[in-house]
Amino acid sequence: MATDASPKFQNPDFRPVPQPPEFHPEIVVRAHDGLHFWQFMIAGSIAGSVEHMAMFPVDTVKTHMQALGSCPIKSVGVRQALKSILKTEGPIGLYRGIGAMGLGAGPAHAVYFSVYEICKEFFSGGNPNNSLAHATSGVFATVASDAVFTPMDMVKQRLQLSNSPYKGVWDCMKRVLREDGFRAFYASYRTTVLMNAPFTAVHFATYEAAKKGLMEISPESVSDERLVVHATAGAVAGALASAVTTPLDVVKTQLQCQGICGCDRFKSGSIGDVVKTILKKDGYRGLLRGWCPRILFHAPAAAICWSTYEASKNFFYELNDGSSSGNVT
Repeated sequence: MATDASPKFQNPDFRPVPQPPEFHPEIVVRAHDGLHFWQFMIAGSIAGSVEHMAMFPVDTVKTHMQALGSCPIKSVGVRQALKSILKTEGPIGLYRGIGAMGLGAGPAHAVYFSVYEICKEFFSGGNPNNSLAHATSGVFATVASDAVFTPMDMVKQRLQLSNSPYKGVWDCMKRVLREDGFRAFYASYRTTVLMNAPFTAVHFATYEAAKKGLMEISPESVSDERLVVHATAGAVAGALASAVTTPLDVVKTQLQCQGICGCDRFKSGSIGDVVKTILKKDGYRGLLRGWCPRILFHAPAAAICWSTYEASKNFFYELNDGSSSGNVT
């Protein structure tokens, strides 16, 4: 009987199903086999809008800290900047310029994430763990999205300042166009790209690596804790990338707010010219102005953005799967 039983249980039909796919549901990347280009754009637009709207007051505080132009400059902390805004304008002052953010964030992030996904598919060569491909894709994404977002970001920052001379988004756009010309909307574009290129490279590479590491810690619970994984990885990536690129963010703010509310106006508009002015007036610490609210902005903002983006993608996955199932006869 023993000799008969052995062949029976060695039958290939009775072998257990391999476990890795069951325990690593997200390591098998399906980002490009179930979604359309327009779905990436919508998911990115929703994520970017939610992220920036939720964290807008922190961004306002950061702008106030970075745009000081009077000489000599006094060191201003987060608490002092917040008190100043609330004292002069009240809580509504924390939301000045949010209309410009709403007009710019959605389209810019639609471009941002769709370009990222397309480039990631192209550069990765089918390898979901290719960090270089993630970083390179992020750089391409930011160059494209900054072309869309920079004009509205300039308007947003000018409206955020205390005693801003503009009545609203359209008034700011008309006056800047009339007084400074179209080039003023892109005065900081070069600086923004130079800042966001390393920011995005660090951000995406860190996010993908952190996400992979978190999934490997507890692979059996990845499906149940998917949003937690994306949020945690996004927060780590946002904090690290924002800390590294703070000096260029200060330069960007100075260029976008030049000539109003006491901010310096720069003749050449070059990064070197701005850096020299900052160093002359405030030393090296001037290049780190706003680092704290910048990290406080980007860490939770990235967590919100990535979890919202991944949730939106999952919605479209299920929608597409349902449509495919419904077409089967």
